[in-house]
Amino acid sequence: MVVIKTVGVIGAGQMGCGISHVSALGGYDVLLHDVSADRIEAGLKLIEHNLGRQVARGLIGQDAMDAAMARIKPAAELQAIGATDLAIEAATEAEDVKKSIFKALTPHLAPQTLLASNTSSISITRLASATDRPEKFIGLHFMNPVPLMKLVEIIRGIATDAGTYEAAVNFARSLGKTTSNSEDFPAFIVNRVLVPMINEAIYTLYEGVGTVEAIDTAMKLGANHPMGPLELGDFIGLDTVLSIMNVLHEGLADSKYRPCPLLVKYVEAGWLGRKAGRGFYDYRGEVPVPTR
Repeated sequence: MVVIKTVGVIGAGQMGCGISHVSALGGYDVLLHDVSADRIEAGLKLIEHNLGRQVARGLIGQDAMDAAMARIKPAAELQAIGATDLAIEAATEAEDVKKSIFKALTPHLAPQTLLASNTSSISITRLASATDRPEKFIGLHFMNPVPLMKLVEIIRGIATDAGTYEAAVNFARSLGKTTSNSEDFPAFIVNRVLVPMINEAIYTLYEGVGTVEAIDTAMKLGANHPMGPLELGDFIGLDTVLSIMNVLHEGLADSKYRPCPLLVKYVEAGWLGRKAGRGFYDYRGEVPVPTR
């Protein structure tokens, strides 16, 4: 079994930064890559900010923060990631983008390097087919926000070998995470259950059963959910919600997974949720205001 000491993270967005954050706190040396130096720099600032929040809350000490930041290095070139023991792709939830990354990375991989994708819905078997080592490929689906959420879904492709699986589980657990195993079916476990619920909430809005506020209040107080489904959709990103619904609809060929037309309309408008300033709520003022 490969001993993991160095971790390469591809993608300096929210998920990639979160994975880098917890990996560095866990004692791993981390290389962080994105398509531009500006994105990497912004990612490093986000990690520093989030570590600082943990220090302020007394969750970690300043020494732990300083040591973690010292372990994370920028990697301007994708090929640098190939020298790490575990390379984790955390790019946008689009199969063609992910496959292109793995195809570009493959020629630069060290013989022992394990590959993982943080995909929340796409087939691990298909992604592995874009590489030269499907037996060393696995799904490591971290939850958002990574530093706070305790779960990592582990998804084996059809060719993933036992050593890769054991190394992946040990890595996730070394970060203080709990693992759950999912078979390689569309959207795995969490999003197979969660995202259709959000889609159904959007249908409930679309059909005029309730307003944004009524639906979210009903689910928070009636089902004891910490966030309403429309608020949660905005937090995840409505483009990601739509991508996962499309994966479910295409992969399982069941009409119950049809994306709500209102979800499609919001994504077409660029109203993607919190990250865009507008979704089912408008976040541009001091207090979020429902947009419908």
